[in-house]
Amino acid sequence: MEFVTISSGDLTARINPFGAELWSLTDAHGREFMTAGDPAFWSGHAPLLFPIVGGLAANRYRVDGQEYELPRHGFARRSPFELMEAGECSARFRLRDSAETRAVYPFAFELEMAFVLDGTTLHMTATVRNPGDTALPFSFGYHPAFAWPLPGGSDKADHVIAFSSPETQRVRRLDPASGLMLPDAEPTPVEGHHLALDAALFEADAMIWDELVSRSLTFGTPGGAQLAIGFPDTPMLGIWQKPGAPFLCIEPWQGHADPVGFSCDFREKPGIVNLESGDARAFRMDVTVLPAD
Repeated sequence: MEFVTISSGDLTARINPFGAELWSLTDAHGREFMTAGDPAFWSGHAPLLFPIVGGLAANRYRVDGQEYELPRHGFARRSPFELMEAGECSARFRLRDSAETRAVYPFAFELEMAFVLDGTTLHMTATVRNPGDTALPFSFGYHPAFAWPLPGGSDKADHVIAFSSPETQRVRRLDPASGLMLPDAEPTPVEGHHLALDAALFEADAMIWDELVSRSLTFGTPGGAQLAIGFPDTPMLGIWQKPGAPFLCIEPWQGHADPVGFSCDFREKPGIVNLESGDARAFRMDVTVLPAD
């Protein structure tokens, strides 16, 4: 499928209609702020997670008395989206239910993904609509992989994440065997607002905040290149990389993997949205490239 390119003059974004996935974000000097997608580490760029975030126990779930199977993070990231609109600095894509999706997820839905460039900011908005007659249970998440180190010459070890609020709660982890959420949390590596980044943080896979206070953060080097990232509509966050990889995934989520031992109806899973018939729910993520001091 042909990629869609949009530009504000300050930033240029390239989007793959397969998955409506952001593949590239460059500034006016051609500097790349996204991962190169090296398959030696991970070939993804910024997949959309729908209708689940994370994994299910044995990849299966039960809803309304029936059992279905879904892969980790759902099917949106492996689905061709319809290009609804494309202009100089904006593009809009849509995924609708089909016979194929209803075989694994028995609901009518529309997932629309909009990208808008405004100066040095990329606005991304995912909107889930329920055109069906019954409540639509779902989770949604962003999974962008940003360059680490960011362009500008700073070392990886100089990069930090600065949350907008102090994040004192303990961090959740995934069971390495099943990929499900462990019941016990561990002490946070965040000191006040700041998380000093090191590959060793990710030897036990992602760090997960399921009760995040902040709705924005910065990623980068103080005084150097930074990204300001806002996610006003998502109460959870995952941060992940393959240790040693040249990227860092900063993932605002509504929902997460099944907790270890979870066996209830899908509608009762923590983080699930039950969207009433005719309603819509939007999830925004903004990425602003901040110049070095």
